[in-house]
Amino acid sequence: MSILDQKPYIVVINPGSTSTKVSVFEKETEMFTQTIRHSVAELSRFNKASDQDIYRMDYVIQLLKEKQIDFQKIAAVVGRGGLLRPIEGGTYSVNDKMIADLKEGFLGDHPSNCGGLIANDLAKEVDARAFIVDPVVVDEMDDIARLSGMPMLKRKSIFHALNQKAVAREAAKKLGKKYTEGNFIVAHLGGGITVGAHRNGRVVDVNNGLDGDGPYSPERSGGVPIGDLVKLVFSHNYTHPDIKKLIKGNGGVVGYLGTNDMMFVQEQIDKHRNREHEFIFKGMAYQVAKEIGQCAAVLCGKVDAVCITGGIANYDKMVKWISERVDWIAPILVFPGEEEMKALALGALRVLTGEEKAKEY
Repeated sequence: MSILDQKPYIVVINPGSTSTKVSVFEKETEMFTQTIRHSVAELSRFNKASDQDIYRMDYVIQLLKEKQIDFQKIAAVVGRGGLLRPIEGGTYSVNDKMIADLKEGFLGDHPSNCGGLIANDLAKEVDARAFIVDPVVVDEMDDIARLSGMPMLKRKSIFHALNQKAVAREAAKKLGKKYTEGNFIVAHLGGGITVGAHRNGRVVDVNNGLDGDGPYSPERSGGVPIGDLVKLVFSHNYTHPDIKKLIKGNGGVVGYLGTNDMMFVQEQIDKHRNREHEFIFKGMAYQVAKEIGQCAAVLCGKVDAVCITGGIANYDKMVKWISERVDWIAPILVFPGEEEMKALALGALRVLTGEEKAKEY
């Protein structure tokens, strides 16, 4: 008898800057998802985001009781992975070393650090297992992919690991393959854009969408002419924070059009035939297609599918503009939006069913 016969529930927790998103799944079926809102005043009482774990957990327990969830039927609690040390992808059991790094904020203090902490605390309360799945620090890059051209600067793997891997697994399933036996290119189109080359279950190359590599996105500059950037830095017209904001926050579509509202941009294109907005959006598609082409070269042209995902993948014209440049590489599969809560639940489910073994941090 499987543990899931007696304890079929998986609780998923995804902490945001002023919210905690909670889902409960019965095996792979979503029972409910709800977002708990936290005021800035409440959160300001804590010195670090990671100090908020017990505070947030109390709200999660209250919500589970309101939804009449039987705690004895919870097999696992899964938290969004935080800024840990670089690790390979997969489902990880929460252990003491992970807890220490999450509390310390090894790579930075971020609300996602609470994910593993809350999972650990709640799992103890309900006698369940605690996991995290595919955090943003997943690093499976080939050594050659780390070369930048400057020995003191290494290319880093920081990307939408959770959604990218979930989409690649779904694509493999559609093609009758195992994720670990195929080659996929996944383009995640959101506030940041990352494009990864997945080879036999590992993301062997990917742009660092957090710090500005790759295509420009709604809020990020992407790779810019480096010589001109150096001149800008030393022009004495910009401070260090100004430059950082130009790269992340005021770059990309915001820099060109003054808005990060992609629905507004789409409306300008579709309803008002705004050529400037269309040109900038097409430029983003052009750069995404170029990044996909680079990933095809990384995979030596052996690609089972090109996957387009993320919020902007809901816009048919964006998908069309990208597809018409790269559909010669491999079939195009579109997975609009992102199902992070389901991806977290399925990561735990693979361990509970014995399909995978939980990894140790």
